[in-house]
Amino acid sequence: MLINLGRLLMVCVWAFLLLNLVHPFPRPLKYFIDVALFFMVVMHGLQLVLMRTTQPKEGPKLSALTQIKIFFFGVFELLAWQKKHLPKQ
Repeated sequence: MLINLGRLLMVCVWAFLLLNLVHPFPRPLKYFIDVALFFMVVMHGLQLVLMRTTQPKEGPKLSALTQIKIFFFGVFELLAWQKKHLPKQ
């Protein structure tokens, strides 16, 4: 439940940041939103790269759809993936 709420929040954040590309906000806010979008793309890209490189060879593979979800939803998708694929300790 909370993971889905987090995913919804990420969709809203992505929409707000991408709206700035289509319809730019006033000057000081525009630059802040541009930096925030760049930071978000870099951080979600790093999450995806780290997830792919730390996967064990015999572990479950990441499908293309899962990788796209990890890029867009970030830590919320990682938590959902972990809950689904890793056994509880």
